[in-house]
Amino acid sequence: MARTIDEILAEARGHITRLDPLDAAKAVEAGAALIDIRPEAQRRDQGEIPGAVVIDRNVLEWRLAPESDHRIPEVGAEKIVIIVCDEGYASSLAAATLQELGLPRATDLIGGFQAWRERGLPVALPTPE
Repeated sequence: MARTIDEILAEARGHITRLDPLDAAKAVEAGAALIDIRPEAQRRDQGEIPGAVVIDRNVLEWRLAPESDHRIPEVGAEKIVIIVCDEGYASSLAAATLQELGLPRATDLIGGFQAWRERGLPVALPTPE
């Protein structure tokens, strides 16, 4: 029987300890990796979080899975990985998947980029063309 996306999202969030923007900022200061999975158009229009690693959502698992030949070396299984999307929905699903792939400390940002910006945390604004 098919499940709703709300059921799948609730299950995913049941496996992760989500971080609010201030706790995420503290975790990054302590060495956590902040991974921005928003599309390029959103980053261009809204800005970026300084220091965040940008990885397109469609290749996220390949870039972060510990056993992947295509993973980035900056993120190992022991590191806290905080996934950021626009509002904190896709990031929850991604973080839960990353835990299944061997990143037990994967989590996401409650409210996503929008919440980060609303809390007044650093954002590199897009430059006019």
